Amino acid sequence: METGSFPKCQKCGKGDLVPLSDFGSQGAPIHYKAWVCTRPDCGYNVKIRNGEIYLNEPVLSGELHTRTPRREYTP
Repeated sequence: METGSFPKCQKCGKGDLVPLSDFGSQGAPIHYKAWVCTRPDCGYNVKIRNGEIYLNEPVLSGELHTRTPRREYTP
């Protein structure tokens, strides 16, 4: 694999698998929590949750997610 390139999708063979990261419940970064195909019509993904591997879970748009407003710290 060349530097800066990603592996080809194992399902469609056309898109690339790109890594996604997240934050844990305590705020610690979780690197490479998921790998997702860059082709939205493919939807192939590999995710790690609680030490278990999940394949091809539904990919949902973040548009429906509502953020909880941050509370300001007052001593």
